[in-house]
Amino acid sequence: MTARPPSDRPSEPEHPISSLPAPVPSPAEERGQSRRKRPKTAAAGAPKPRKDPGKEPRKAPATAKGPAGEPAKSPARAKGPARATRPAETTGPAEATGPAGGPPRGTTATTPAATPAKRGPGGRGVPAARPLDDGDRDRLLTGSHHDPHGLLGAHPVEDGVAFRTLRPYARAVTVIAEGVRTELADDGDGFFSGVLPLGAVPDYTLLVRYGDAPGVDELETQDPYRFLPALGDLDLHLIGEGRHEELWKALGAQPMVHQGVTGTRFTVWAPNARGVRVTGDFTYWDGTSLPMRSLGSSGVWELFVPGIGDGAHYKFDITRPDGSHTLRADPMARRTEVPPATASIVTESHHVWRDEEWLAHRADRPVHEAPFSVYEVHLASWRPGLTYHQLAEQLPAYVRDLGFTHVELMPVAEHPFGGSWGYQVTGFYAPTSRMGTPDDFRYLVDALHRAGIGVLVDWVPAHFPKDEWALAQFDGRPLYEPADPQRAEHPDWGTLEFDYGRTEVRNFLVANAVYWCEEFHIDGLRVDAVASMLYLDYSREHGQWSPNQYGGRENLDAVAFLQEMNATVYRRCPGVVTVAEESTAWNGVTRATHIVGPDGFGGLGFGLKWNMGWMHDSLDYVAKEPVHRKYHHGEMTFSMVYAYSENYVLPISHDEVVHGKQALVSKMPGDWWQQRANERAYLGFMWAHPGKQLLFMGQEFAQGAEWSEGHGPDWWLLDPSYEASGDHRGVRDLVRDLNTVYGATPALWQRDTVPEGFSWVDGDAGEDNVFAFLRFDASGSPLLAVSHFSPVVRHDYRLGVPEEFSAWTEILNTDGARYGGSDVLNPEPLKPESVGAHGRPASIQLTLPPLATIWLRPA
Repeated sequence: MTARPPSDRPSEPEHPISSLPAPVPSPAEERGQSRRKRPKTAAAGAPKPRKDPGKEPRKAPATAKGPAGEPAKSPARAKGPARATRPAETTGPAEATGPAGGPPRGTTATTPAATPAKRGPGGRGVPAARPLDDGDRDRLLTGSHHDPHGLLGAHPVEDGVAFRTLRPYARAVTVIAEGVRTELADDGDGFFSGVLPLGAVPDYTLLVRYGDAPGVDELETQDPYRFLPALGDLDLHLIGEGRHEELWKALGAQPMVHQGVTGTRFTVWAPNARGVRVTGDFTYWDGTSLPMRSLGSSGVWELFVPGIGDGAHYKFDITRPDGSHTLRADPMARRTEVPPATASIVTESHHVWRDEEWLAHRADRPVHEAPFSVYEVHLASWRPGLTYHQLAEQLPAYVRDLGFTHVELMPVAEHPFGGSWGYQVTGFYAPTSRMGTPDDFRYLVDALHRAGIGVLVDWVPAHFPKDEWALAQFDGRPLYEPADPQRAEHPDWGTLEFDYGRTEVRNFLVANAVYWCEEFHIDGLRVDAVASMLYLDYSREHGQWSPNQYGGRENLDAVAFLQEMNATVYRRCPGVVTVAEESTAWNGVTRATHIVGPDGFGGLGFGLKWNMGWMHDSLDYVAKEPVHRKYHHGEMTFSMVYAYSENYVLPISHDEVVHGKQALVSKMPGDWWQQRANERAYLGFMWAHPGKQLLFMGQEFAQGAEWSEGHGPDWWLLDPSYEASGDHRGVRDLVRDLNTVYGATPALWQRDTVPEGFSWVDGDAGEDNVFAFLRFDASGSPLLAVSHFSPVVRHDYRLGVPEEFSAWTEILNTDGARYGGSDVLNPEPLKPESVGAHGRPASIQLTLPPLATIWLRPA
C-alpha cells in the first residue's frame, strides 16, 4: 500500500449551541446522586433547527438574529418552525406521517409561524404534571440526560397517568388515548404535560399542532418515549464482551416493528458521552426532541423512533464530557449520502439473491488447491460514470471473456476523499454511495457470481481518517483509536490506528469482516497494510514507540485481532478466503491460528498472502536491459527458496502502476516491440510460477500510461480505428489464453503450496537469460515452462525432461503472431532423445523465441 493523501474534507461544524449550562454530571455520576434544584440558565430555550453539514443551507426564521450556523441569541424568542425545503431522497414512513419531533411535511409559506413555548405554568385541557427539576429540564434541553424515558412519555402517578413530551416548536400537544382527546398544559421551553385520570398507562398517540389554530399544521404521531428498549439483554451482554458477531443487527439504524409499531431503532456506542440525541431530516436537523437513553454500563445509547424508515437521513448529536457538542455520522451506517455530504441513511435490503448455485459450490475445493486468477478493479474508474447496475451489465462479461476466476475490488467501503482510492474509510459498513445503494452493490456481486466469477474486496482495518464527523475522538475522547498518541497516530498516512486491545473496537472490526461476507456474499477479503498493524515500530523512529509487555516490537493486540477475525470468518463463511497484504517476513501469516510456530506465535490464519518479495525482485529484473540481466538472474530464482513458506498470491497491483512507477509495459526496456514482448514473456512466467496471480486493470492490454483514478484505463487503445490498437489487443488476447490454459491445466494450480508441485530444469542459465522448470499436478502429470528474456532466437536449445513421455507439444507461446510477436514457434511435437541434460537421462531440443515464454506438455 502506497502512502495515500489524507482526507481533504472540511472539519465538521460544531453543534449550534453557543451557551451551555454549568457542567453537569456524566451519566455514571448522574445515576449516583439525588436530584437537586439548580438555577435556571439562559441556555434553557430550544435551539433553532440546524442543517446537516453537506446540505444546502436552509433559511432561518426571520426573527433569529444569530449568524449562519449558530443559534439566535435568545432561543426562546426565535419564531416558528424552520421553513426548510423538504430534504431530497427522503422516503418511507416519515414522508407519510411527517418528521418526528418537527413540524409536519405539509407546512406552507402562508401558514403563520409557531413560536416555541416559553417557560410558564398551565394550559388548556388538564393540569400540568409535577414540574421537572431544573437540572433535568436543562439536561434534556441541552442533550445531556442519560434517561429521558424516565421523564418523558407516560408514567403512573397518584392521580392517574402523567404525560410529558418535548416538542420545541409546537403550539399545542394533545394526547389521544382510549377514545379521549386531551390537550396537555404548556410548561414552556417546548415541554407539554398533563395528568389524565386513568387507571393504567394506555396505548396513545400525540397530536402535535404547529399552526395557530386547531387543524392547521397538525401531526398525529407515536411518542418515542412510550416504548421499552428495542435492544435485548443478550445483545448488550455480547457487546460488552466484544463477541457480537452480528453487531450490525444490534447497533446503528435498524428499521423494525417494535411493540406493534413500525419505525427505526437507533443505537450507538458512545460510553464517554454525557448524552446523545438523534437528529436528521425528520427533525429538520434539530435533535432537541429526540434524546436517547443510556443502556447502563454498556456505553450503548438507544431510541426507537416510530414512523421513520428506509431513506431517512440522520446523525448523532453527542454531548462530550466537557459539555460541548459534536455531530457524528453513524459508525455502523449501512448507507450514506454521496460525498462530500456526510449524513447516514436508514436502509434495509430488498434485494433477492440469485446466486444459490455459486454459494452451494464455493467451498467444494480449498482455494490454495484451486485455480485463482484475479483481475483487480477500482470500480469508480474502471469505466468512469457507471453505476453499480451499469457495471453489472459490463464487468462480469469482460472478466469472464478474459478467463479470470475472481475480481478484487479496491475498497468499496464509504470514503470522503476519492483521491484515497477508498483506503481512508469513514463508513466501514456502507458500500460507497457514489455508484448507487447497498442493494445496487448486491446486484453487482450477484451478477458476477452468476457469471461464475468470485468477488474479493479490499478491507482496511489498519487505520481511519481524522474527519471530525466520523470516528476520530467519536464521543469526545479517544474511543476507536488508542489513548496513547504514540500508538494512535499512523506515521505514513496522517490517519489514526485502531485500538485493537479494546474489546468493543475489536468486535466492531471482526463483525465488519463477517458483515461483508454475509450481507453482500463477498468471497474474500484482501486485508490492506497488515505489516503496519503487526509492528509497534512500523515507520517509527527510536523513541516514537514503546515495546510490548515482553520487550518486543510486535503489536500483540493486533495479532490477537487478526487471529480472531480470520478464525471467525472461516468458521461462519465456508468458502471465503482472506488474503494478507503483508510485506515482511512475519512467520506464519497463512498458518492456522492454533498452530504455534518457532517464534511462539500462533499462525495469523490467513488463507493467502501477497508475495511482495517476488513482485519487487521480478519487476526489478525485467526492468533491466537484457545485456545486464545475467547479473540479476538470482532475483528471478530467489522466490523458490521461500515459495512454500506461505500460500502466495503473485500481485501486479495498482500500487505498482502509479506515483511514478510507470505502467507494466512502460517498465520494460527497449523499443515498443521489445516492451510488449517483455511484458508478454513476463506474464507467461508469472502465470506458470507457483502461486496465484493478480493483475490490475489496464495492464491486460499493455496500457502505457500510469493509472489515474480520475479517468481509469485508456480503453481507446483497443478501438480498431486507432492505428496501434492491434498491439494492445494482442496482449489482451494473450491474457485470455493464459487464463484459459491455466484453468484447464491442474499442474499450474493444484500443488501451488507444496514442493512436490515444482522442479527446476535449469535455474542457472544466467548467460542465456533462460528459466526452465516443471510443474506437476496431483497425479504427476507435468507442464514444462521456459522463459527466455533475451531479444535473440536460440535454436536447438537442449533441456532435460522426464523420460517417460514420448513427445512434448507447445501449447502456448507468447511470441505468437496473434499476440503481436515474431511468430517463432515449435509447431511440431518434440520427441525426447536419450541425451542426458540437467541431471535427466532424456532431453529435447527446441527453439526459444526472442523475449518469450513457452509452455509445453506431454503429447
